[in-house]
Amino acid sequence: MSFPLNIEETEVLARGKLPRDVFGYYSGAAWDAQTLRENREAYQRLRIHYHVLRDVSRCSTECEIFGEKLSTPVFAAPTAFHRLADAEGEVATARGVAAAGSLMTLSSLSTCRLEDVAAAAKGPLWFQLYINKDRGFTRDLVQRAVRAGYKALVVTCDTPRWGVRETDLRNGFHLPPGIEPVNLMASDTRSQSLSHQGAGLGDTMSWMLDPTLTWKDIAWLAGEANLPVLVKGLCRPDDAVLAVEHGAAGVVVSNHGGRQLDGAPATIEVLPQIVEAVGGRLPVVIDGGIRRGTDVLKALALGACAVQVGRPVLWGLAVGGADGVTTALEILRHELEHAMALAGCSTLADLTPDLVRPGGQ
Repeated sequence: MSFPLNIEETEVLARGKLPRDVFGYYSGAAWDAQTLRENREAYQRLRIHYHVLRDVSRCSTECEIFGEKLSTPVFAAPTAFHRLADAEGEVATARGVAAAGSLMTLSSLSTCRLEDVAAAAKGPLWFQLYINKDRGFTRDLVQRAVRAGYKALVVTCDTPRWGVRETDLRNGFHLPPGIEPVNLMASDTRSQSLSHQGAGLGDTMSWMLDPTLTWKDIAWLAGEANLPVLVKGLCRPDDAVLAVEHGAAGVVVSNHGGRQLDGAPATIEVLPQIVEAVGGRLPVVIDGGIRRGTDVLKALALGACAVQVGRPVLWGLAVGGADGVTTALEILRHELEHAMALAGCSTLADLTPDLVRPGGQ
């Protein structure tokens, strides 16, 4: 296989390049991985009821969010520890994402300084945030992101505790010397010492999670930051309404790629109810299980304004650095554009809910 034709082939190539524990960390999920599988299988159960005899000589995948015009609605989701896949880590990812005309959300668990990633990026960046027990540190981290030019904050809210990822425990996953969550080091040196001991993230990073976090903290952050705040990790429409009421500028329908609560529903299954609850008051983004352009089409048709992909970006990074990231995102964009033409849709606005139905309907 000289080059990947699709995301599945990219994953196969990445598996051959990465150490077993690193591939296990990137690909693994909580407990029995039911939610991980369901994220993927739920897309496969949906059918596209396409139009015919429409002019699709030109199809555009361009989109806009918070004033940013992008070539693709396929964004790079926040994922941790990119230097495990490539020596340049998140710096390479940022270059690759920008070359694809996309948007990257940098993880708090980045192995490159957020300022260095911003300096390397030629496209828009968002910053993913865990609201730390130390609110002063959280405030300082937010201000660093603001000064560096990040355009929005994405607050992960489905982690009162880390999910139990047995693959990491079995493999003794740990960070090798010289690779650290560098943006968190000022808050607690345990993020350096424990992450090298092979205990899995549940023990190494739990100090930074705050189980007392509530909606009032989202309101606090929205008031503190002079940036749009998106709430990531939503599964229920009533929580989407609360996000609107507490000042969120957007929501991300996500179950952490199946890495938190195993048995949670697939994100595409709950997307329509959340879109209905939000009622157009703010943008809805979705991640989880997206591996084909047809998956992107289905998510957009059911009301998402954009999708995020995490593992496909990591596979691309492992296979080809920045160029591999660009290739992975371009695979999905080209597949989306091709699927749009076959479905009789020339713009993203043509992707409407009537296009997508469960199999058998």
